[in-house]
Amino acid sequence: MISSNKLLICLVTLSLAGVSHGDAETMKLWPDGEGGVGAGGVTLTLHRPDKGKENGAAVVICPGGGYGMCVMSYEGNDVGRWFAGKGVTAFVLRYRVAPHKHPLPGDDVRKAITRIRKEADGFNVDPKRIGVMGFSAGGHLAATAGTQFGVDDARPDFMILAYPVISMQEGVTHMGSRRNLLGVSPPPELIKKMSLENQVTRRTPPAFIFQTDQDRAVPAENALRFVSALRKGGVSCEFHLFREGRHGVGLGRHEGSSKWPGLLEDWLRRSGFFNTRK
Repeated sequence: MISSNKLLICLVTLSLAGVSHGDAETMKLWPDGEGGVGAGGVTLTLHRPDKGKENGAAVVICPGGGYGMCVMSYEGNDVGRWFAGKGVTAFVLRYRVAPHKHPLPGDDVRKAITRIRKEADGFNVDPKRIGVMGFSAGGHLAATAGTQFGVDDARPDFMILAYPVISMQEGVTHMGSRRNLLGVSPPPELIKKMSLENQVTRRTPPAFIFQTDQDRAVPAENALRFVSALRKGGVSCEFHLFREGRHGVGLGRHEGSSKWPGLLEDWLRRSGFFNTRK
């Protein structure tokens, strides 16, 4: 006879292995034995649109957390549900964080994009409309995907960056994110490499970026440097700097910056990423 404690453990294990809260489904990203240290804890939480409402687009969402944690609520699953409501298939990525360091988080986001593209038919998405979104340090990870993708299958088709960490330069970066990703005393060449304003090319995908002027944790200079690099590289971008809102506004937790989801939806439609498949 199974004790109540053992029964509870079994139920929790089953819930983690399959369907999670709501209609979201959580799956391991890496096959067993692949991906290196800590890869077994990397997951994708899938938010599907209602049947018949899919428009074919997909997005990988990278929550923030300073590369020390993943804020899976207001910078993760809340956003995934919003996208699903718009017909977009959303995948919330729980990537590796400290003590795991560069290049492991980047490996995770690249693996997520390549896996979704490879299994596009099974997910009912268009392999040419797979984007990446990130908040804060997750914005740095999303921008890493857009500038250091390596192979074509790992290149996102668009980027959405919310108050992103971009530079690793002292005085501009978020130092906690830098320490967690690169270590206490990273070499200058690594700082330069992971200061993503230095990594933009003409193959960097188009971007929607928003930031708040009141953000003191991740100064607006991060987003501004990236916007400038995109412009110099001939990459299409749309940028919104809201006057109000401290760091971590998420989907709209501050009235002064709460209009960004509507602006994003408009940009996605104008850019052709939201259009329903024919």
